[in-house]
Amino acid sequence: MAVFQRLFEPACIGKMQLKNRIIMPPMEPNYGSATGEVTEQMINYYAERAKGGVGLIIIHITCVDYPAGKAVSNQISLDNDKYVPGMARLAKAIHNWGAKVVVQLHHAGRQTKKRWTDGLNPVGADSTPCPFMQEAPFNEQPRALSYDEVQGMVDKFIDAAERSAAAGFDGVQIHGAHGYLVGQFMSPAVNKRNDRYGGDFHRRMRFPVEIVTGIRKKLGPDFPVLFRYSADEFYPGGITLEGDEGGIAIGKRMAEAGVDCLNVSCGIYASMTTLLEPMMYNEGWRVYLAERIKQEVSIPVATVGVIRRPEMAEEILTKGQADFIEVGRTLIADPHWPHKARTGRAEEINKCISCNNCIGAKVFFMQEMDCTQNPEVGREGKWAQLKEAIKAKKVMVIGGGPAGMEAARVAHLRGHDVTLWEKESDLGGQLNLAALSPGKEKINWVKEWQTQQISINGVKVVYGKTVDEATIKAENPDVVMVATGAAPFIPDLPGIEGSNVFLYKEVLSKSKEITGSNIVVAGGGMIGCECAWELANRGKSVTVVEMQDDILLDMDPITRAELIYVRLPQARVTWKIKTKIMEINSGGVVVIDGYGNKSFLECDGVVIALGTTSVNKLEAAAYAAGVQDVYVLGDARQPRKIVDAKYDGAWAAREI
Repeated sequence: MAVFQRLFEPACIGKMQLKNRIIMPPMEPNYGSATGEVTEQMINYYAERAKGGVGLIIIHITCVDYPAGKAVSNQISLDNDKYVPGMARLAKAIHNWGAKVVVQLHHAGRQTKKRWTDGLNPVGADSTPCPFMQEAPFNEQPRALSYDEVQGMVDKFIDAAERSAAAGFDGVQIHGAHGYLVGQFMSPAVNKRNDRYGGDFHRRMRFPVEIVTGIRKKLGPDFPVLFRYSADEFYPGGITLEGDEGGIAIGKRMAEAGVDCLNVSCGIYASMTTLLEPMMYNEGWRVYLAERIKQEVSIPVATVGVIRRPEMAEEILTKGQADFIEVGRTLIADPHWPHKARTGRAEEINKCISCNNCIGAKVFFMQEMDCTQNPEVGREGKWAQLKEAIKAKKVMVIGGGPAGMEAARVAHLRGHDVTLWEKESDLGGQLNLAALSPGKEKINWVKEWQTQQISINGVKVVYGKTVDEATIKAENPDVVMVATGAAPFIPDLPGIEGSNVFLYKEVLSKSKEITGSNIVVAGGGMIGCECAWELANRGKSVTVVEMQDDILLDMDPITRAELIYVRLPQARVTWKIKTKIMEINSGGVVVIDGYGNKSFLECDGVVIALGTTSVNKLEAAAYAAGVQDVYVLGDARQPRKIVDAKYDGAWAAREI
């Protein structure tokens, strides 16, 4: 049994003593009200993480200038005394479980849009637009804050800190990272002012320094003040780690100003994949930033970024690379990560796979955060505590993919008599194929956790058996759950049955040799582009043909950006959009573009990656066998994502 001595030793940030060195960093869940208040959903979400054993929770972005400073649709606020009671209830719910809690004070600056600020124009250190927000569909152009407005903004941060203390928070964190307003003042790529708040390094630092010194003056030397910032913005002309005006210098200056801890992050919206890393990034890749800064300051330094395993967290602390470990999306996926690590059950941790469904695919699109690994996220008030079944039923779950496994696991835990039927010799379903895509090895963690839980909890599994109506009738279950997945969609095209035509699953599984060097991939969605990347990595010349206006429209925007701007170009994959394949022959494909122009693309092989179609032959069979309670789950209901499949299973198992 691993012993994580350093991870679970008490430690201090200023005068604030923590029971361990694990910090939950701020991550916006979009659980606030439409007018900036704390909600019961939010309280339940954070209370579950506190219950899981984390030492410190830093509440997500809290607006100091509402609504002008909002960065998302349902952001909470502390710019008015009316918000204090709700924030106090939140702080108390976290304190109940022995965790400390700090609130992050935030202003979006230029990184927002008018639909979130009630029509107010975004503001910034100057009028330089954010490259990300400047582009369609946002088209946002900020205005520069006046000198008097900057001084007023300093006061807004100080006033919000005072309200934080009144609400019972243990401290505050100033959000100077990720290209928001404070970071804009510090960045040489953005701050082109020529007054006291811009110019050289000293003047660019004046804004955050005045905020910290003002809070110190208002609340005294013992009130903890933390500072989060991007030690490297990974953007031309922006903050870099080294140098007289870089991330190290910023850390030293803020330490001199009186902050109690440096929370070292990186990236801005224009370098989005470095601040919310997609799946292909290595675990702990940015620890070096905190390590380098720790060498130069005497105050505690916290590191963050794709830290998934307690073994890695312990190693970072043992090597002296950081004083605290921030585990963010990790605690979304498994709020009990600390407790499992401390009690010798690290192998049971439900690890985050960095799919970015939580924020990239949800919060950025005005939806509430959820999680591929953990269907309970955002539903803690109703789902975190399973209710025992009023009457135990005999449940037949057909299909051992993510939907079927989740349904079987939860139904069994509720006391039902569950048997999971899988036609193959192994569980996992489509997960087994998805994990073969380049950069997607972490999908194996989905299957590993689900199969482990199936085994640990003693769920009965029948392998290698194809179920039909007779099987269902013989079993005589009370409930049938059909989770039989999906199959590749094969279009009716001339030449589709040629020897030079392959299915995407044959590419990823390598079940067939893809001969020739020049390949066309039909379909520019996630499956098609991942096949193209895989083939390019094998040395093929690949062209993707997509009917829609762009490629990868079914992928979260952060991973999509990584593929479109980095991975696919590096692999020399090309693509044609608004183009349809009309015919396949031995020498290539006939295509037609959006203007009706036909042309011929020469190629040696064609890969069909046009999505999937549901496989659901057993719903009718179950009813015919006399079963009245039938559920269709996951891709069998409609081809979607892992998060949808696991939700279906989690929901259905709670309904019976």
